[in-house]
Amino acid sequence: MTLNQTMRRKRPQKAKDPKSPLLEVCPQRKGPKKPNSAKRKVARVKLTTGKTVMAYIQGEGHNLQEHSVVTVRGGRAQDLPGVRYKVVRGSLDFGGVVNRMTARSRYGAKKPKK
Repeated sequence: MTLNQTMRRKRPQKAKDPKSPLLEVCPQRKGPKKPNSAKRKVARVKLTTGKTVMAYIQGEGHNLQEHSVVTVRGGRAQDLPGVRYKVVRGSLDFGGVVNRMTARSRYGAKKPKK
């Protein structure tokens, strides 16, 4: 191969590391909230793949208890190092935020009645 031919050819792209590797390319994963992960803003969840992740709970207040089944999506919590996943509000056993008016779809809140 000549130098000219190599110059015209594009360099192979490096594969990027996924930001949420434990979801294994799926948009969401389901799993129960593990015991002893307290009523905080973070829940330990065992996914259907058998792996355990720390998932951030968005919004004000939540109704999660031990062994509640939740859906986990990607997306890191900026103020918590090592937390790369979020729990989806308003799906399965996890309720939406009460009295939420703005950004409702992100927090699983229904449109209020007039």
